[in-house]
Amino acid sequence: MGVRRPNSLLSSLPAAAPARVRDRLATAGDGPLRIVHRGRDAVYLEVDGWCVGVVSGAAAQVPCALRVVSLGSLTGDRAEVIGGVLHLDGVPVPVGRIVRVSVPALPVLVPVSGWIDAAPLVGAGDGLTPYGDDVLCGWLAMHRAAGVPTPAVDEAVRELLHRTTLLSATLLDCAMHGEVLPEFAAWVRALGTPGEPVAEAALAAIGHSSGRGLLAGARQALGELTSPRIQQGAA
Repeated sequence: MGVRRPNSLLSSLPAAAPARVRDRLATAGDGPLRIVHRGRDAVYLEVDGWCVGVVSGAAAQVPCALRVVSLGSLTGDRAEVIGGVLHLDGVPVPVGRIVRVSVPALPVLVPVSGWIDAAPLVGAGDGLTPYGDDVLCGWLAMHRAAGVPTPAVDEAVRELLHRTTLLSATLLDCAMHGEVLPEFAAWVRALGTPGEPVAEAALAAIGHSSGRGLLAGARQALGELTSPRIQQGAA
């Protein structure tokens, strides 16, 4: 186990991040940020109505987060934006690399927009990401993978975001933009291949129930989309 260095010895904490996270920080006004949640491996902050995380390699690599190797001794007691750069406990967390979080493309024969009733799902469940929201995220992301717009569902979800947590609302926005966890992207790429069971197990293991919710929603979407038999490597 490595020795944690005092914050005073950290000149910066380099991060990788999705483009939309980088851009949101770049346009945010200078000032302190509200701490939404903090833990050993992840800190979540409110940035202009969005939830932005700083996550280590041991945490879920959500598509709304800055990714760092380790938080070290940083506890997330204080956060602010200065000149478009997030500072955590006084340590700058500059974005040095952009990571892709787009869901892989999934071919379909007849791309028909599906329907799911968002009303009973948004905010349904416990924790930072209620299960109902995870189901919706999986459903929305799979339609984006198929290149299928869902404007009616998107509108309904947006009108209900006030019912859920800030992190979950942000992840729903990410899903509507086709932005997903690495494990979700890996599972989509593995569909119809010998690697599908392993990829599915890795996705299902995310969080207390988040991975299982994402799978449930994605499989419902797959059942609604008319798709060809997915051959190995086709996705």
